[in-house]
Amino acid sequence: MSSSLERVLQRAEALMHRIESVLPQPLQAPDWTASVAYRYRKRSSGHGTLEPVRHVAQLGLQDLKEIDQQKEKIQRNTEQFVNGLPANNVLLTGARGTGKSSLIKACLNTYAPRGLRLIEVDKDDLVDLPDI
Repeated sequence: MSSSLERVLQRAEALMHRIESVLPQPLQAPDWTASVAYRYRKRSSGHGTLEPVRHVAQLGLQDLKEIDQQKEKIQRNTEQFVNGLPANNVLLTGARGTGKSSLIKACLNTYAPRGLRLIEVDKDDLVDLPDI
């Protein structure tokens, strides 16, 4: 190989190294056995990570009262999902304190033994969903 080509390759490698040092790294899969719930956190570098949630509220579906219709719908959909069947995305709406988060936690606790995992994503980071 000619010395001029070697110099070009060396400079190209040095440039690539410098560029790679400022680009965000691809999201690494977490240890899925560390928890059943994770939080997606974006660092100032733009690099996102999945951090395990150490303490998930131990709520069961039987603990939730007066929302039987909502429980039935989300249970049916989640059952299909964990069985590898077509399932819908779920959007829960309602005023604060109406049980949206409790319903999700109870559903997670019910289906986690069958492989269900939860990733919490802040509203500002929803644009990262395809990467997550």
